[in-house]
Amino acid sequence: MPRATPHAWFSSPADAANRLEATGYLTDRTTATTAHLAGALEKPLLIEGPAGVGKTELAKAVAKATGAELVRLQCYEGLDEARALYEWNYKKQLLRIQAAGSQEWSSTHDDIFTEEFLLTRPLLTAIRRAEPTVLLIDEVDKTDVEVEGLLLEVLSDFQVTIPELGTLAAVRRPFVVLTSNATRELSEAVKRRCLYLYLDYPDAERERDIVLSQVPGIDDRIAAQLVDMVGRMRDLDLKKSPSIAETIDWARTLIALEINDLDEAAVESTLGVVLKHASDHARAVRELKLRR
Repeated sequence: MPRATPHAWFSSPADAANRLEATGYLTDRTTATTAHLAGALEKPLLIEGPAGVGKTELAKAVAKATGAELVRLQCYEGLDEARALYEWNYKKQLLRIQAAGSQEWSSTHDDIFTEEFLLTRPLLTAIRRAEPTVLLIDEVDKTDVEVEGLLLEVLSDFQVTIPELGTLAAVRRPFVVLTSNATRELSEAVKRRCLYLYLDYPDAERERDIVLSQVPGIDDRIAAQLVDMVGRMRDLDLKKSPSIAETIDWARTLIALEINDLDEAAVESTLGVVLKHASDHARAVRELKLRR
């Protein structure tokens, strides 16, 4: 089957920045440029950085900004080919075998290994779609090293080989985003096939802009107070630093509680929104000199 005409993801870095920001995702020049290039060069985009800095949200924003379908593969330890790529519908195959009765096995075999019995998983689903698709391979560093071999065929040639059916090549290459929290080093083979983007926590001004855009009605002054406090928490040696999403949740909490000033009492009473470990609570109270 011939390849479809490549989808025009973004016409320029400026176009990427404008369209991503229209979805509510505030970006910088480097991120916008890399997103544009990933589409223009049809190269997978590997995004690394701490948890909660907007890696997954960038993939969602690309899909929303371009009108593409988002297909997500959530990675985890123990992920295998059957969950990532495809598997056969064994129950349906067994029923067909039973219904075939005395039919020769060679005929039955050819009958049960067809499209009718194929269960596609995220990787194969994304490759087979003719419509514009964003394939999000989320937290790829959580998988076993062996899974990277499976990804290599997909990321190299955008095709999958199924022994019973042959090689299935992409009609239209998806916009591929891999995210990693860098809990382990990915193989050089995977990295060579990708563009690379590192996302860190934003500076105070950008995070304040994010809060103001995501939390309508919040006062600029209290947004600045909140972002400053989150920044101070991230400077502590915590088990889990507050993410951008938790900053936004904290802003919404202050509005819900009608808190108009982020004083020590307000911070201490709402710490559970941003800090999720008892040791982090204790350290924040102690080192930020919050009253008990």
